[in-house]
Amino acid sequence: MSETRLATVGGGCFWCTEAVYKEVEGVLAVTSGYAGGHVEDPTYEAVCSGETGHAEVVQVEYDPSVIDYPELLAIFFTVHDPTTVDRQGPDVGSQYRSAIYYHDEEQRDIAESYIEELDAEDAYDDPIVTEVEPLETFYEAEAYHQDYYEKNPGDGYCQFNADPKIRKVREKFADRVKQEA
Repeated sequence: MSETRLATVGGGCFWCTEAVYKEVEGVLAVTSGYAGGHVEDPTYEAVCSGETGHAEVVQVEYDPSVIDYPELLAIFFTVHDPTTVDRQGPDVGSQYRSAIYYHDEEQRDIAESYIEELDAEDAYDDPIVTEVEPLETFYEAEAYHQDYYEKNPGDGYCQFNADPKIRKVREKFADRVKQEA
């Protein structure tokens, strides 16, 4: 097996983003957490207050021999609205901003180029506002946030918000979705 890599993105509620990436072939692990803030070891409650500066993010561990970073970005830009500032669906606040936290200069270049291409193609009705920033620190979210969708499939929030995103990935990226054993 080749060396694994990490990608860190924020596209609204981490429950939904985590559930989407867990569907994807080549994704080995997805961890919900916080990035982009100025407070050490933030709690969910502190992040929700909007005063820590953190975004809800997922850190995706992936095998680049199976799926590459641009493909992970394509999924990211398919399952959230990158044109809204501090909002995704019913979730409002800076913690729900659209953000890419790059791990190296190559990821930065790829992310910035990808956004430029989407804007040039008028992929969205409004300009993309996704932040592209270096990942300084990733804080893992509390245990009850990990695998939330998997543990709570009947949760109304998940059914209304995560299910449509998962369906979209299964349709648009059918060749990238993990096959059931």
